[in-house]
Amino acid sequence: MRFKLQFNGKEMTADMTHLTERANGSCLLRYGDTVVLSTVVMSQKEAQNQGFLPLSVEYLERYYAAGKILGSRFIRRESRPTNEAIITARLIDRAIRPRFPKNLNHEVQVIVTCLSWDRENDPDVLGLIATSLALGTSDIPWNGPLGALRIAKLGENFIVNPTYEQREKPEIDLCLSSIKSEDELLINMLEGEAQETDEEILCQTVRFAKPYLEKLIRFQEEIIEKIGKKKIKLPQKPRDQKLENEIKGFLKERLSSLIFTKEGDEQIKKIREEMWLFVEQRHPSMELEKRNEVEEIFEKEVKQTIEENILKNERRPDGRGLDEIRSISCRAGILPRTHGSALFKRGKTRSLSILTLGGPGDMKLLEGMEIIGKKRFMHHYNFPPYSVGEVRPLRGPGRREIGHGMLAERALLPIIPDFENFPYTIRIVTEILSSNGSTSMASVCSSSLALMDAGVPIKRPAAGISLGLIKGKNSFKILTDIQGPEDHYGGMDFKVAGTKQGITAIQMDVKIDGISEEILRKALAQGKKARLEILEKMEEVLDKPRPKLSPFAPKIFSFQINPEKIGLVIGSEGKTINQISRECNVSIDIEESGRVFVTAEKEDSAKKALAWIKNITREAKVGEIFQGRVTRILPFGAIVEIFPGKEGLIHISQLAPYRVNRVKDVVKTGHLVTVKVISIDEQGRINLSLQQKGAKKAKKWTR
Repeated sequence: MRFKLQFNGKEMTADMTHLTERANGSCLLRYGDTVVLSTVVMSQKEAQNQGFLPLSVEYLERYYAAGKILGSRFIRRESRPTNEAIITARLIDRAIRPRFPKNLNHEVQVIVTCLSWDRENDPDVLGLIATSLALGTSDIPWNGPLGALRIAKLGENFIVNPTYEQREKPEIDLCLSSIKSEDELLINMLEGEAQETDEEILCQTVRFAKPYLEKLIRFQEEIIEKIGKKKIKLPQKPRDQKLENEIKGFLKERLSSLIFTKEGDEQIKKIREEMWLFVEQRHPSMELEKRNEVEEIFEKEVKQTIEENILKNERRPDGRGLDEIRSISCRAGILPRTHGSALFKRGKTRSLSILTLGGPGDMKLLEGMEIIGKKRFMHHYNFPPYSVGEVRPLRGPGRREIGHGMLAERALLPIIPDFENFPYTIRIVTEILSSNGSTSMASVCSSSLALMDAGVPIKRPAAGISLGLIKGKNSFKILTDIQGPEDHYGGMDFKVAGTKQGITAIQMDVKIDGISEEILRKALAQGKKARLEILEKMEEVLDKPRPKLSPFAPKIFSFQINPEKIGLVIGSEGKTINQISRECNVSIDIEESGRVFVTAEKEDSAKKALAWIKNITREAKVGEIFQGRVTRILPFGAIVEIFPGKEGLIHISQLAPYRVNRVKDVVKTGHLVTVKVISIDEQGRINLSLQQKGAKKAKKWTR
């Protein structure tokens, strides 16, 4: 069956004919000429209780969707997911995960495939809507549907599901999803970037989106009501009331007296260990299923204790006030040979950022379904196992590293100088040395300091903070700078970064149904207060970029040449540009506009290359005098090379102040002669004179 919706001036079509017969549910969703297929499958066997939902979400970019043949020259097919695909998969995951029942222990896999892309409508939001429909109409237990869309603010206007062109330079580019809860629309996922935007404008953006989100939810509700399958009933496992009472009795006093210390997370670990000693003494041969039940009871009691004390007494696990940030300290320039470095400490979290500057040729080449181009600013985030005191194999960057790295990159991008004023490629690598809450936001702070330490002329420093939420039936509390227990047992992870001028990046996911506009407004206000406090601490170390670039950074010189002369610089099969690069030990990049960039470690090397290129590409002017070499003799004059690649004609009448019968009587091939440019015609042909010498010094071209 097909269902249609007129949405924002375009038709959205949901094909529910179940093309994937073996899947639990699927949806083929079309908007414009962008088409995505979402499939959902749940394993029949119940997995061992792992303490988390066994959900995996994959987003597949197919090059055929854009009519492209890409990939390695020898493979020509899709390989590992691009960073953009991983970010999209994370976005869908964060929106749908809270809607699964907590007692679901079956593995669930969501695969979203982009089948067609029209270069106008982004498939990420469509993938989320298609997944909501696939889950909603399937027999998999899931509490939906979700409304999802993208909002951009251009000037004074808000645009729903903007095109790629409209998203190039918006004030806000925000993706969000929502659910309907008791006739109230709640936001359950936010992700976006902004150009130092005020918090109130962000609230207005969310408010503007609500009617459109409601329309999408109603559309899905109608489909689910008509064709939705009956949900699989999950078995309700009976509780061992005696065991539960034993554990509650053991935990009661310990939780109330020990958890509220400066080392709250360590105390929880200690209480857990003591509890297991108590349980094993009383039940030495406990089965695995019972052990899982004990762990669930423990988690429930800790969560309830934390919530009650925060809501009733405003007592946090580590003793801080609700809006209090942990102790902060910063250092810049801590590594001797890098171009820029900084260390940011907040509580037990330690973030070390190292910056490297390169030339235009060091830009990252992008080749994907949605984008082909270059990227000059990169932020990479590493989360080694020692940062959390664990031992595990070292592998390539995972979804966490890519997601956190991209979030910090978005937060910093608005403050990076444009290429015209600072033609460097910038790469920042953040090493998380110790983790206990919001390392992604710590990486924004350390990276901002590293930029200033390197002398990069950023607009102003940026900082970030993570906020949490404890929500009761009739009240809620926002927590600033959440760490371990508050993140694990709380209901929200709200990350917001920006400068003193406003927000540059935001990301939110929840474990509860969602948040109201009141909670959003409170979180943004508390986040702004914290951000300004952190920026003050950072400015005590560096309040602006250093006046000069690091002495170890490469030197870049640029100048403009006639685009028609680019071929002269490159030479046949690149021989000329390669020779200059090799002999001068430089890197040369040339834009189609004719702008030339010379990058070198030493200034003398760059200047040598600059002079070489200028000689090759220079243009003669009327009145200039050169010392050139005669290259050819013609019946009516002589051809003279005045500088590399540029020749002019001395007409026979300009060889001497008297009548010349034969050109060879005055000059011969190979002679060095001093000539003056007397005219240049419309076709660029140069006319020279040997007669009108007029100057004592002739210009020589040299290499």
